[in-house]
Amino acid sequence: MPVQVDVGELVDRAREGQPRAIARLISLVEDAHPQLREVAEALTPHTGNAQVIGLTGPPGVGKSTSTSMLLSALREEGKRIGVLAIDPSSPFTGGALLGDRIRMSEHATDTGVFIRSMATRGHLGGLAWATPQAVRVLDAAGFDVVLVETVGVGQSEVDVVRLADTTVVLLAPGMGDGIQAAKAGVLEIADVFVVNKADRDGAETTVRELKQMISFGRKEIRGPSWRQPIVRTVAAANEGVGDVVRALREHREWLDARGELARRRIARASSEVEAIAVARLRAELVDLRGGDRLPELARRVVDRELDPYAAAETLIADLRG
Repeated sequence: MPVQVDVGELVDRAREGQPRAIARLISLVEDAHPQLREVAEALTPHTGNAQVIGLTGPPGVGKSTSTSMLLSALREEGKRIGVLAIDPSSPFTGGALLGDRIRMSEHATDTGVFIRSMATRGHLGGLAWATPQAVRVLDAAGFDVVLVETVGVGQSEVDVVRLADTTVVLLAPGMGDGIQAAKAGVLEIADVFVVNKADRDGAETTVRELKQMISFGRKEIRGPSWRQPIVRTVAAANEGVGDVVRALREHREWLDARGELARRRIARASSEVEAIAVARLRAELVDLRGGDRLPELARRVVDRELDPYAAAETLIADLRG
């Protein structure tokens, strides 16, 4: 039996910036605690202020180093930053394999930074199912910016676009199939491109290929649109971070001016509501599976008394009660 918590007190402490309270709220979200609905209700009035930035890209491009670089730059502007680092799950414990990123350890003692690794727990697309609600926790806790760094598993990283106000796609030279692998989806979601490790051979080739792909993509667009900038960085040497921050600021201004920020956030809320509804319906379906109704319908399908669609409609009718 899960331990009952004083949600109001916990939210108040999180709003005061207490790391343990913030961590506890995220744990309640990850564990799908029975009081999760109460948590969401308490958090919602305090949300809507944080800028949510997604960072994604193929493995090996330096996402964690780039996140650390961006963290330092945003802290210099006086902003409080929350980081959700989405890691692959351990097949044994279900926990995050990588843990809190070693490269971000320099920020561990900074009270204006909160870093949390979240396990995907088998969820496709590189984003833990609880990530949208964890973003809400950090938003309500008063962070100015929430950075969501994803595991980098290829095309399925497009999930991040449903979560972020601004999506940054990182690439690097010397990864010949990087752009090719990303063509089918990841490149299409970028608001800002960052070519990291730009001091390496092949950086200009990568930039040129990106420019060509952006040019081809814009031919399909009617009317004014955001022109994705390509920023060169060497995150390990802290080079180019000012250009990244400038690109993020300009994109936020563009979102506000076009009304696109509101549209994206409505789409994000729609996806979250749908996910919660589907999860609840699935739980009810599991309850039916534990009884006699679903096995009975399955038997009738096997005996050719019902087709699968008719059986599903009957099951839905039972769910509706």
